[in-house]
Amino acid sequence: MTHEIIMAGFGGQGIMLIGTLLTYAGMKEGKKVSWLPSYGPEMRGGTANCAVVVSDEEIASPVVTEPTSCIVMNGPSFAKFHKAVVPGGLLVLNSSLVKVDDHRRDIRVLKIPANEVAREIGSEKVANMVCLGALVEATSCVTLGSVIRSLKDVIHERHHDLLPMNEQALRKGASLARAGT
Repeated sequence: MTHEIIMAGFGGQGIMLIGTLLTYAGMKEGKKVSWLPSYGPEMRGGTANCAVVVSDEEIASPVVTEPTSCIVMNGPSFAKFHKAVVPGGLLVLNSSLVKVDDHRRDIRVLKIPANEVAREIGSEKVANMVCLGALVEATSCVTLGSVIRSLKDVIHERHHDLLPMNEQALRKGASLARAGT
């Protein structure tokens, strides 16, 4: 099976980090993976997105134009990417920042209050991990265990004191997806 995923938000929301994390998890599972970043012209606060492909087969192109899944962390990302998700696909929506009730009915939409959940865990900076946990649980593109094991490979050693908080955020996102939020 092939999962083509777009992750999008503002620069500084950790979009590239969760894309890298998902890619590492796929590698740990022996899958074929690709990661393709895209940045807006601004350093922080501008747009940022990445395309990740996780597959059991060879990947023809890292470019994702019709994602099977998408994480959108803010309103501009929702506007840009929600229409691209293939029918039957998944949209993980950070409902803390994206306030929409009018969304497509031909895809599964998980509204995850990622910022509020992250704040309860200890820092809004792990909102990205909450959404990634939800995506992984809902798609089974990789196992949550592989993502958690990849944390120490992706997060710089000077921030390893934050690994437990990131793991907690991933697990909370997965539980929200199981609950069908």
